[in-house]
Amino acid sequence: MSEPISNHLAGLAATCFLGISTAHAALAPLTTAGGATGRATLHPAWRLSGLPNDKAPLSKFEAITLGGESVVALRTQASYGVLTHVWQGPAPEFLSWRWRLAQPLATADIKTKAGDDAALKVCVMLDQPLADIPFLQRSVLALARSVSGQNLPSATLCYLWDSRYPAGTTGPNPYSARVRFMVLNGSESATGQWVTQRRNIAEDFSLLFGQESPTLPPVTAVAVGADGDNTQGSSLGYVAQLRWLP
Repeated sequence: MSEPISNHLAGLAATCFLGISTAHAALAPLTTAGGATGRATLHPAWRLSGLPNDKAPLSKFEAITLGGESVVALRTQASYGVLTHVWQGPAPEFLSWRWRLAQPLATADIKTKAGDDAALKVCVMLDQPLADIPFLQRSVLALARSVSGQNLPSATLCYLWDSRYPAGTTGPNPYSARVRFMVLNGSESATGQWVTQRRNIAEDFSLLFGQESPTLPPVTAVAVGADGDNTQGSSLGYVAQLRWLP
């Protein structure tokens, strides 16, 4: 891709601002009980989007039962997809979830444009004041918003399960510094096992964006994603119990 914004920003544009959720309300669960069939389905508050102009197939997000628990299975096959939940207001202290990687992306490299794929990511979009953003990045963001016709998020914090780099690796997305990543489970993490994460959003924002903004901006949305479009790879992972904690 040669766009001046990241795949992640571009994909979020389709759903990030379609609705408004109440500040301080709980996140809607990822899955909800089905009707007459009793099968779980994706909760309608979570909206699926892909890349603009269908530049890649959609990754597959499916509500399934695994070990007696309703979870979301995320499958990529040279594809891109993100589930976005609009949630606007001050962030509670913690964001918590469980995830499990079954099949990693063999050649992904989150530090390069050619390898910018992730089998599992949980992201928080934030309304960072434009005045805090460096001039060049602010100009690129303004252009991207104008071209896309969407109010693209000014700051996005993405937590990754990555198979190349170790846990604790951080950095800017290679397409846009308005998206910054933090590897929570990395090359040392075994696949096929559930891992619980509990993140202090204010502390992580301070680590990745603190040189720009001294305080945590309001949240605009939360997202779960999986993509293998740049490396043409395939992956499988699971996410469950995504929620705010006080």
